[in-house]
Amino acid sequence: MIALQRPRSRSAPTWLGTLRGYALFVGAANLLWEILQVPLYTIWNEGTFGEIAFSVVHCTGGDVLIALACLVAALILFGGAAWPTERSGTVAAVAVTLGLAYTVYSEWRNVVVRESWAYSNLMPVVPPLDTGLSPLLQWLIVPIVGLAWARRTAVRTTATSPRPAA
Repeated sequence: MIALQRPRSRSAPTWLGTLRGYALFVGAANLLWEILQVPLYTIWNEGTFGEIAFSVVHCTGGDVLIALACLVAALILFGGAAWPTERSGTVAAVAVTLGLAYTVYSEWRNVVVRESWAYSNLMPVVPPLDTGLSPLLQWLIVPIVGLAWARRTAVRTTATSPRPAA
């Protein structure tokens, strides 16, 4: 028995390609963000080079996992089979909202409750959340730019890839 496959539209991006692109983008962007924001935490002055390096790698890994978990949750709740062509705005809004909510909770839990890390005097803090401005901006900018970039890349890759033989 021969399985017939419906030919894929050359202009429609695949969800898997978009997800892969997003994971790569948020990994690189969060690594850069974490490196740049280290002086906003006390570890910059109190930690050794090894502790700072571990912190950057550890936090970047967590950022990628959080970003992917938020995106997958948004896809489960609001995505469709045609994502990212359809419902990409809704999915992005929900993913970013979930990421922001988790960031506020995580920063509060780790700075105030557990005292796992602390802000330096350089970190602007957003009242009444008492959350650092840099992590909030990180979870606004990186996911939005990452989803837009991944979607655009998936569209371009799909449009330029050869059509499967019939």
